[in-house]
Amino acid sequence: MFERYDVIVVGGGHSGAEAAAAAANLGSKVLLITMNLQKIAQMSCNPAMGGVAKGQIVREIDALGGYSGLVSDATMIQFRMLNKSKGPAMWSPRTQNDRVQFAIKWRELLEKTPNMDFWQDTVTNIILKDDVAVGVRTQMGQDIYGKAIILTNGTFLNGKIHIGKKNFGGGRIGDPSSAGITEQLKSLGFESDRMKTGTPVRVDGRTIDFTKMEEQKGDDSPGGFSFLKQNRLKTQRSCWITYTSPEVHNILKTGFDDSPMFAGRIEGVGPRYCPSIEDKIDRFSDRDRHQLFVEPEGWNTVEYYINGFSSSLPDHVQFEALKKVVGFEKSKIFTPGYAIEYDYFPPTQLKYTLETKVVNNLYFAGQINGTTGYEEAAAQGLVAGINAHLKIQNKEPFILERHEAYIGVLIDDLITKGVDEPYRMFTSRAEYRILLRQDNADVRLTKRGYDIGLASQERYDLVEKKRKKIEEIERFTKSQSISPQETNKLMKAKGTSQLRQKVKISDVLLRPQINISDLIKTSESLNERIEQIKPDNDDLESAEILIKYEGYIAKEKELVAKLLRLEGTPLKEDFDYHTLKSISNEAREKLSKIKPRTIGQASRISGVSPSDINVIAVFLGR
Repeated sequence: MFERYDVIVVGGGHSGAEAAAAAANLGSKVLLITMNLQKIAQMSCNPAMGGVAKGQIVREIDALGGYSGLVSDATMIQFRMLNKSKGPAMWSPRTQNDRVQFAIKWRELLEKTPNMDFWQDTVTNIILKDDVAVGVRTQMGQDIYGKAIILTNGTFLNGKIHIGKKNFGGGRIGDPSSAGITEQLKSLGFESDRMKTGTPVRVDGRTIDFTKMEEQKGDDSPGGFSFLKQNRLKTQRSCWITYTSPEVHNILKTGFDDSPMFAGRIEGVGPRYCPSIEDKIDRFSDRDRHQLFVEPEGWNTVEYYINGFSSSLPDHVQFEALKKVVGFEKSKIFTPGYAIEYDYFPPTQLKYTLETKVVNNLYFAGQINGTTGYEEAAAQGLVAGINAHLKIQNKEPFILERHEAYIGVLIDDLITKGVDEPYRMFTSRAEYRILLRQDNADVRLTKRGYDIGLASQERYDLVEKKRKKIEEIERFTKSQSISPQETNKLMKAKGTSQLRQKVKISDVLLRPQINISDLIKTSESLNERIEQIKPDNDDLESAEILIKYEGYIAKEKELVAKLLRLEGTPLKEDFDYHTLKSISNEAREKLSKIKPRTIGQASRISGVSPSDINVIAVFLGR
């Protein structure tokens, strides 16, 4: 019935969708197996993509040739660039999306992807031959064979849903959980543990009084994720902001005795950075209110997602408390909030390619690795799909380093440090974030994607044109001067000191009050050159960032050069750390378990001290 596939992807969430698309677009024959083909890349939690640091990840996926940015842009109902009041390293794009259209668009793109087959079923076992994954066995009794297997099971492995004292099996509300895989993998020597995540109530928008809330509109000139710049919005839907109160908190507290989190019925660790409302009330007892974001679920629905009101309290307590929130006095509920507990596998059991160390040709991606968020999952799926294809083609692995991409930071953190709570990306996790901006993801990564055959010729040509335009703008502003007569009126209006003599245009741009669009209006020579170069607004913005932050960028590049000296010192996978008696016992155990690829990776392992690294370096003659 089934042919032999190159890559079998188990799970059709954000991770599985990107993994299948990447492997198929690279030329592998791919089978995507999912429990419900109507819910491919389902937005199980909030109907939004991107945000702080997450937006950078989506742009990186797009730059490499993935689909998440294209789907997000095609289905967005609002766009905002977050943190514009801060430095460009913090700017993060975010879209509000139509939940239904998002899944439809993903399926449409996957069905148009060559080399792709689909099968609706539940995988219960991995078929092995001599510690190599060679296929999967399904609930319907099908044995399907492939050269590489990618598990992207999300929250479905032994998933359990909690609402107050009630609990039942499920991967998300309305969908069953999956059993068998965890038990098999544990029998093979894998470590497994439990994690928890949650989601809030969904409310009928016809019963919400928006006049009592703060409106949060999209940007005046909405952008997008994809560097192909398709599907820019002409109209947008607003989000809204309201707040809890002491009265709301007191009602929620009445359900604490029945809370599965406080009663100990949930074993898994929840996300510290996206806690439930009861967790926030308990942890931040000094605060008398918490912000809630009221987010529309799409263009043609009245359903709203109440961001910030995630809860696993009894449903009647959730409803009663919500009605005391300003604007929700007459609200009606579509679905209650709930917590979900599921199995994951500590990611220190993985290689940089996301292949497991225990079983060859078996890859893990997404929440199975202890992460949270669509964007983190999609990035892992992309990397796993690429590397599964490359391995069966006997090609070099595709690895992104920490200084190259947020995706590189994500994977290095996971496999080097592991997780003790659901991992979420933040800009603070990236030590080179001025280099890893959202505006230059294509400049950083499109050639990498093009070289392996994933990013298209169109993408490559676009980024080369962009690069040349930026270089021309930089070159002109550094070689041409501007006079006091051209600028002093502007300087006075912007509240910065006036010029006394001609200076280079780039020197004027170093002033935080002045931007390049201001100078284009005042300098005839600059205006003429810009008209010749014909950059778009994004090109101008990128050029201005490079000019304004040149000193900071140079410093980070120096730090990267130092890092690469460590990263360039390889460590053999079979290195016996127990022979090094001068390093600590903890270091020996951690190094033997994680088997770092380089001295640089070894230095980032928790429990490995600088003195331990010095011993290793001396042993290697460094």
